[in-house]
Amino acid sequence: MSQDWSRLQEWVGRTEAREDVAAADRVKALAATFDLDKAPRPGEPLPPGWHWMFFNTASAALARDIGADGHPKLGGFLPPIALPRRMWAGGRLRYSDKAVKVGEAIRRVSEIAKVEVKQGRSGTLVFVLVKHRIEGAGGGTIEEEHDIVYREAPAKDAPAPKPTPAPAGAVWTRAIRPDPVLLFRYSALTFNGHRIHYDQPYVTQVEGYPGLIVHGPLISTLLLELLRRETAGRRLDQYSFRAVSPLFDTAGFSVNGVPGPDGRSARLWATGPEGQLAMEATAVIA
Repeated sequence: MSQDWSRLQEWVGRTEAREDVAAADRVKALAATFDLDKAPRPGEPLPPGWHWMFFNTASAALARDIGADGHPKLGGFLPPIALPRRMWAGGRLRYSDKAVKVGEAIRRVSEIAKVEVKQGRSGTLVFVLVKHRIEGAGGGTIEEEHDIVYREAPAKDAPAPKPTPAPAGAVWTRAIRPDPVLLFRYSALTFNGHRIHYDQPYVTQVEGYPGLIVHGPLISTLLLELLRRETAGRRLDQYSFRAVSPLFDTAGFSVNGVPGPDGRSARLWATGPEGQLAMEATAVIA
């Protein structure tokens, strides 16, 4: 694949600002998607991870500018990386003492902080670090570092990577069934048109995966929902997560956690159907 990788450094320092509203109807829709009996009401804190619903339609691509995979064609704010696979690899979040609230106007300023090109066993890899600062009208803030990885499609005869076993000893756990309805509703709420999450013939026949892929931010939000359930009434201060291996709609998985001995931290992880580690995270609770 031909691309002048050095030109990607021109995107470092590029910024973008978007505005949205933490609309109560969308919050209610995500609560229903998560099978919650009660949704946060206007004026109440927006739950951790739920901000990923917003800012996605502010620069929605026209239908004619959509690529074959359902994503917008290359270009725009993110660098035009000519590699077919894009992965939400992880991130870090920091929450202010004052919460971003349901129903208020919100603003996000984003910056391309780093672009790195590396050569791995599977070919060329490009790592993009995007920094976001989200501000609510009432003064609450969320600071986020978002890791994106672009890579080549693996050869058809390439051996599957050896899975990493998930930790044992969970104190908290919840079973998740990632059926196509859950994945479709989350795609709709986050305005994510990537066909790997809802188009079964495409993901299996074109991309070569065994089934629909569970969204990285969906898994991360489910980990946060587990933490919220188990630490009700407390405020999340910091959260860091890393995707390890994909999950599919072909089988259930679990989200798990264990509180730290200090009473202010927690370790979280998602376990796949074969006992493999799918995502790991740490949290600091105020």
